[in-house]
Amino acid sequence: MARWTIKNVKISGVSAAVPDRIVETHEFEILTPEEAKTFDDTVGIKKRYIAPDNICASDLCSAAAVKLLDDLGWERESIDILIFASVTGDYKTPPTSCILQYKLGLPQSTFTLDLPMGCCGFMYAMTVAGNLLTNGHVKRALLLVGDTALRMGSLKDKSRVPLFGDCGTATAIEYDPTAEPIIVEFETFGKGYEALITPHGGFRNPVTPDSFKYEDFGNGIVRAPIHTLINGMDVFAFAISKPPRSILNFMQDYGIDKDRDVDFFLIHQANKMIVDRIVKKLQIDPNKAPYDLEEFGNLGGASIPTLMVARIQDVLRTKPTSLLMSSFGLGLTLGTMHMKTKPMVVSELVKI
Repeated sequence: MARWTIKNVKISGVSAAVPDRIVETHEFEILTPEEAKTFDDTVGIKKRYIAPDNICASDLCSAAAVKLLDDLGWERESIDILIFASVTGDYKTPPTSCILQYKLGLPQSTFTLDLPMGCCGFMYAMTVAGNLLTNGHVKRALLLVGDTALRMGSLKDKSRVPLFGDCGTATAIEYDPTAEPIIVEFETFGKGYEALITPHGGFRNPVTPDSFKYEDFGNGIVRAPIHTLINGMDVFAFAISKPPRSILNFMQDYGIDKDRDVDFFLIHQANKMIVDRIVKKLQIDPNKAPYDLEEFGNLGGASIPTLMVARIQDVLRTKPTSLLMSSFGLGLTLGTMHMKTKPMVVSELVKI
């Protein structure tokens, strides 16, 4: 099992940016009013922010980064590492992190990296950057995590369309010898890779005219091979079984008491049924497991940093906080992370 204890690294600030357009579930033309109400009640996603075609994930992340850097008072020249975690980069090549380094005016000495790890993207970015900072050879990193996921799928696919919102986040971390250790572990279940997949568009199945031919799979699922698909039952079974077991083992191995040692459980906001099941299985105090999916939908890798901005910003700003995080999705992958934060900068939500 891949586990790390990352020392000497703290989160100094976090921010999030969304498009200035809200779409409520009943506005999707493919859903009947009855279907929209059932979706709202069971999945728990009532609205989401949706970007127009001319706004990419990098634009949202850039807006979040500008706001956060200004609020922190960090000079652009002080950024040593820039990581962009997204599955909706600007281009197939070059890496979007390189473009963001230029657009944000960061120094040429900045180490840049793209991580297409989906819902676990924030934890992967934290782990990679944290391990690069831990010895103090470099001091500051900017983690940009976000997606514009709606446009990856078919607008005729009822199983996917209402689930996702668009968002970009920025997290500032830096070297701090007085910081509490960050503990993280990952697991990969590659056998289930087809549960969340875009069949055409890579080099395994390059784009051809057939990539754009729609097929009706029944139950309101109409899509082409160029679109991302979700095998809902496989994903649900994975999400309600593997993450709870991982969290429980993690807490046992590291002697973390869920009632005494954790202020908030930040669980990837996939849908209400999944989050509720995890909370119930682990017997977590519901007051310690905040939700924001009713407002934002599933934000992929941006889910946890947006949860910090939208739901617990006042606590994070004013006092030390113990956070246990759980992400799961694309790959299939899952991650569990525990950190004790110092009071940090949490920017107000940006809308562009």
